[in-house]
Amino acid sequence: MGLLDVPRVLPSVMAADLMRPGEQVDALLGAGCRVFHVDVMDGRFVPNLTLGTGFAAALAPRARAAGGMLDVHLMVERPGLMIERFAPHAGSISVHPEADPQIHRRLAEIREAGCLAGLALSPGTPPSLLAGLLDVVDYVNVMGVDPGFSGQDFIATTPDRISAVRALVPPDMPVEVDGGIHAATLPLARDAGASLFVSASGIFGHDDPVAAYRELAGLAGGG
Repeated sequence: MGLLDVPRVLPSVMAADLMRPGEQVDALLGAGCRVFHVDVMDGRFVPNLTLGTGFAAALAPRARAAGGMLDVHLMVERPGLMIERFAPHAGSISVHPEADPQIHRRLAEIREAGCLAGLALSPGTPPSLLAGLLDVVDYVNVMGVDPGFSGQDFIATTPDRISAVRALVPPDMPVEVDGGIHAATLPLARDAGASLFVSASGIFGHDDPVAAYRELAGLAGGG
């Protein structure tokens, strides 16, 4: 069984304490976390700059040694230039159709690079876009906020969008929700059909990230 095939909480390391990310990652691994979410932002597709290949290269061996992996989310213009750079460190990579008119090709390239291919849908992107891409999609990342910054409020219509995606994809395809996930919103996403829950400030914004992770994992029904 693949790491994305069961309900999971994915801590988004963009919100980690950058003075001690290794310490926090090791603590979460000890608590049972096996998949970490790496948000990559270029300051162009979204108005923020975040983690690069150096961070992913440092984090990946820690996760793999525990039987885990990285889930990389490319919020960048021209994602095709980044796929081969992150693929050696990732188990899965999601890309935005809003960033590339040849998104079918990009998804195929992710698979060819040995990773699971994810389609990331911003709040304004209709789920119906999936119809022509299911042959190259392994999971769908439904954004619960506008991409770019952690700590945003969960958009109220997100569960409806998750339900719409769930109805369009095969029953065994993972649906991920990314943004605004904490103890009050995770059940809404779960009940709408999501099984993967990305949380940044919902974990790292707490004094005890491990306790926050465990609470969310319990709500998710998995790890």
